[in-house]
Amino acid sequence: MKVRVLFFASLRERVGCPEVVRTMEAGATAGDLLDRLREEFPELDGAGRFAIAVNSDYTDPGRALADGDEVALIPPVSGGQDRAAGEPANHPETERR
Repeated sequence: MKVRVLFFASLRERVGCPEVVRTMEAGATAGDLLDRLREEFPELDGAGRFAIAVNSDYTDPGRALADGDEVALIPPVSGGQDRAAGEPANHPETERR
């Protein structure tokens, strides 16, 4: 069976490409695919934790794969608010003095 693997953010930078297609044995799991990818791309070992999504559903390494599945590897993301919750934003056009 063939599966498409998408690498996001820092994982894409580590492996040097946005996606690959791999042929796996029938009955393979997401964990089997990860083991294979770690052999092929040793750079993944230093990547820390990341989420696995199969066909846009977050899952665990035990999930069985099927022909045509799309597997996304997604590192943790950060960002967003840089102020305390409930604190108003300081935008010049909204400030009143």
